[in-house]
Amino acid sequence: MALARRLCWCSAKIAGSSKPFASAPCSLPSRRNVCSSPSMRQSCMSAWAIGQYGTNEVLRYSEEIPVPTVSSPSDVMIKVHATSLNPLDVLMRGGYGAKLLKLRRDPLSVMDSGCEFPLVLGRDVSGEVVDCGSEVTHFAPGDEVWAAVPPWKQGSLAEYVTLTEYEVSHKPELLSHTEAASIPYVASTAVSALVNAGGLCRDTSSDKRVLITGGSGGVGTFSIQLLKAWGAHVTVTCSQNAEGLVRGLGADEVVDYTAGDVAEQLGTMEKFDLILDNIGGDTEQQAMGLLKPWAGAKYITLVTPLLLNTDSMGLLDGAVNAGFTLHTKAIQPPGPFVHGSIQLVSLARFSCSSHTLSGLLWTCHFPLGDHSAIEPSSVKLLVSTE
Repeated sequence: MALARRLCWCSAKIAGSSKPFASAPCSLPSRRNVCSSPSMRQSCMSAWAIGQYGTNEVLRYSEEIPVPTVSSPSDVMIKVHATSLNPLDVLMRGGYGAKLLKLRRDPLSVMDSGCEFPLVLGRDVSGEVVDCGSEVTHFAPGDEVWAAVPPWKQGSLAEYVTLTEYEVSHKPELLSHTEAASIPYVASTAVSALVNAGGLCRDTSSDKRVLITGGSGGVGTFSIQLLKAWGAHVTVTCSQNAEGLVRGLGADEVVDYTAGDVAEQLGTMEKFDLILDNIGGDTEQQAMGLLKPWAGAKYITLVTPLLLNTDSMGLLDGAVNAGFTLHTKAIQPPGPFVHGSIQLVSLARFSCSSHTLSGLLWTCHFPLGDHSAIEPSSVKLLVSTE
């Protein structure tokens, strides 16, 4: 199924959705205040946020979320014109990575329960710079920019978001804000996995065989296009209803995971140089037998055990367990895969850069919908290699 990605910020209030954070441990201002700052007169803003971890019921629309400030010389404040949703937002709403991300936000508050609330979700943003720190050199108020927001920072489902200038890029002029907001997080994830971890690029991919599990999502569809533009042979696993999508993006072979044993179907194919795993679980075990022996083949998973382990076991025990898991899988006993490598790529480490996102062209189709009921949309990404 294609990844659902679309949330365009509207100024109109949503009837019945502006509920208070009754269960949030942190208190909020009771009214919209005004300060004298020439660059930001209001101290509260509208946003979609959570006051505790849980299901969709914890998500609230509020007009009383504190406005982020330019607190560092390298900070850039952005007025949000468009944003989008990622699976990570849904996971974070339920508490995924809460302990480790809280530690990343403020090491001194790790034992302070609930201090991260209200927590604004949203990892993608396209908008306009409204204020800059004293040492910012690449941006100025009025610049149109886009970015992927790190998970430990307040998100983009709000009127404003503040990032460092190193996390922001100028938005391509040929893209609207809505189009631009559909891509930064999945694009930087795909590039980080394939290039930084996988070692692939335009000059090294022409003779490579790549398997992408769960290839019809945002990261998968972007990866297919990059790999085909670089000349790689791409095999994808997905459901039958997504086959047309991935073939249209260039996939050479498609395995329908609903049509039988996926491992058996893949086992009949030629071995792979690289496997990009978007699913995890049993797929990880199956992948080990699909890599080329003695060829430096790589298995890259986006489903790192670190965040799940720290959530369930605590910071120390979870980190130790995750390290042990990586050790037992990456250091194999003597055998055909001793020269292969396994890399755990953490979504929480990705950020957008002008280098990874320049030279790309997209066409995106977004059905308009209510903020409170985001519907899946069809996103087709067209990659230009010029």
